Amino acid sequence: MGNDGGSIPDRRDLVRSKPKAEQADKANQVRAKWFFCALSKRKLQEPVVSCALGKLYNKDAIIEYLLDKSAYGDGETICGHIRSLKDVKTLKLTPNSTPLSSASTEASERVQFVCPLNLKEMNGVQPFVYISTCGCVFSQAGLKTVARSASPKEKEEKGKEKEKEPTPDQESLDLCPQCGTKYSPKEDVILVNPSREEENNLRIAMERKRLNEPAGKKKLKKRKNEGGVDEGEPPTKKGSAASTAPSINPTVVGSSRAVVSQLAMEEAKRKASMSDAVKSLYGDGKPNKKETFMTMGTFTRYA
Repeated sequence: MGNDGGSIPDRRDLVRSKPKAEQADKANQVRAKWFFCALSKRKLQEPVVSCALGKLYNKDAIIEYLLDKSAYGDGETICGHIRSLKDVKTLKLTPNSTPLSSASTEASERVQFVCPLNLKEMNGVQPFVYISTCGCVFSQAGLKTVARSASPKEKEEKGKEKEKEPTPDQESLDLCPQCGTKYSPKEDVILVNPSREEENNLRIAMERKRLNEPAGKKKLKKRKNEGGVDEGEPPTKKGSAASTAPSINPTVVGSSRAVVSQLAMEEAKRKASMSDAVKSLYGDGKPNKKETFMTMGTFTRYA
């Protein structure tokens, strides 16, 4: 090793260094978020839904998860916050109608959806948002530009609404540029595939909304499904009597009476064929004789 006119060893040849930790490819991570379902890992196909945290799912995958929570191994960690289909919103996506740029590009790598306002591709480069009241999807920049450049008629209508002294909720409502549905720009605009910090903020807002939900309706629905009586409705006399009294089938009553009468007839025939000694064992139906000092406390029935 050295001093022989050959190769000169370097430090990296003599000292073993720790191998660098493998890092996931960011391009593949972005592609997995925007092109594939977060639950089933299959390609996004309409109908596409999104939860309050902005993740994208195929609707059929969510239905399979709700029917069987063990259908996907990591279902609880990915979408454990989804309790029913009411917790997701079906998105109104605009398909990409532009032709393929070259023959080499495959159809699987083509961006499926675009923004209807500025035709930006929904590929993870541009941030996209959706409106939770109607489900329309736009690029964040396109929605902001449309909201800023409102038509003069809309400005006049907003000025008239201010003169009428509307409530604070009414002042903050805007109209969706695609379908015209009212929405709140502060609460109803949800970012699609947000970062971890933004996802935590969305989770906090989701839990806050769920805490404000009325709990009385849930209890009443559960009791109605179980067949119970609601708290608000007092039980009537007819209802209480019907619930306590068991229902008797008249055919069962008639058959039981026939069986009892048949057994009584067989018992009478059997006793008629008995001898007097055997009949004395069963008693004659008369009251027992008074016990004397000879039979008191003894187990005998012939005294």
